[in-house]
Amino acid sequence: MKIHEYQAKEILRKFNVAIPKGKVAFSADEALHAAEEIGGELWVVKAQIHAGGRGKGGGVKVAGSLEEVKSLAAQMLGMTLVTHQTGPEGRVVKRLLIEQGVNIEKEFYVGITLDRAISKNVVMVSTQGGVEIEKIAAESPEKIIKETIEPELGLQPFQAKKLAFALGLNGIQHKNAVKFLMGLYNAYSESDCSLAEINPLVITKEGNVIALDAKMNFDDNALFRHPDIERYRDLYEEDPLEIEASKYNLNYIKLDGNVGCMVNGAGLAMATMDIIKLAGGEPANFLDVGGGASKETVANGFKIILSDPNVKAILINIFGGIVRCDRVAQGVIDATSKIKVNIPVVVRLEGTNAEEAGVLLKGSGLNFQVASSLKDAAVKVTAVLRT
Repeated sequence: MKIHEYQAKEILRKFNVAIPKGKVAFSADEALHAAEEIGGELWVVKAQIHAGGRGKGGGVKVAGSLEEVKSLAAQMLGMTLVTHQTGPEGRVVKRLLIEQGVNIEKEFYVGITLDRAISKNVVMVSTQGGVEIEKIAAESPEKIIKETIEPELGLQPFQAKKLAFALGLNGIQHKNAVKFLMGLYNAYSESDCSLAEINPLVITKEGNVIALDAKMNFDDNALFRHPDIERYRDLYEEDPLEIEASKYNLNYIKLDGNVGCMVNGAGLAMATMDIIKLAGGEPANFLDVGGGASKETVANGFKIILSDPNVKAILINIFGGIVRCDRVAQGVIDATSKIKVNIPVVVRLEGTNAEEAGVLLKGSGLNFQVASSLKDAAVKVTAVLRT
């Protein structure tokens, strides 16, 4: 689950991580009142969407007067903000973060995430703050310094000191950076985050270390332990089909292709998308109905795929290990019988009761193409797109 910047900063504040004074605003008048309450002579008006690159897209502006705060807020609210992460369709801005201006001396990058290759959290820092970390990793990987965290120990003070030294900090700046890193790791760990990213982390001319921006993502499987964080969920920022899929405990991610995929098991789903691309097609989604999918689950997944207007053909690829292939076949038949399907459907079922499933599909009177292998399925589904 993703949350907004201002929400991430609310969490960081609980762990004594330094952040600028700020308030969320849903209207130009609220933005003006927020700036008045914050005080000072300089404010930053920041669009709140679940995407990076807001500054380049015009979603972060500096205001030198209260009147300018209100004017910028009125311009931003309701605008469609397009960044490299939103895609060309962009996102409509519905809320803003109004923050105090900060006297910046240096900008850095700090990130924490799980290194799945070693099953341990990694804290990363770089002197290249304010720049996309992917670009740094590709062009100058040596500028990213990492500390691997032992799960039973957490981030140790000596590691935080090493990272602060790697940023070239000393004196009060070094001391504040160590405190910041320890607090950030505690926030990440205790909130069951999958990602915590501060870009930029800034050093002010007064020697303070502050999270100028903040991004936090969370492990969905742990949200039951954090009802306060779960309440931060902004459904408007999520794809409607992904929201619908979550109601049925389906793992669904919308993509940009035209071949709808329904598969059981994440590994098989990834392999299915790969072989579709190798056959010359483009997957329209990732959909894992789970190892123990019932015919109801399959029917709901089928309906969700069909709700995507970009889908021009569907590939159903199920391995019957725990789930029985005949139940999957019946779910597909039930869904197809209730919904008008005007696009080709290719089905590949293998495993438990695969033969019975084939009999059901052939006897349904519906227009399915049955594939004998994964390669055959990919060839068939991409071939129908060319006819």
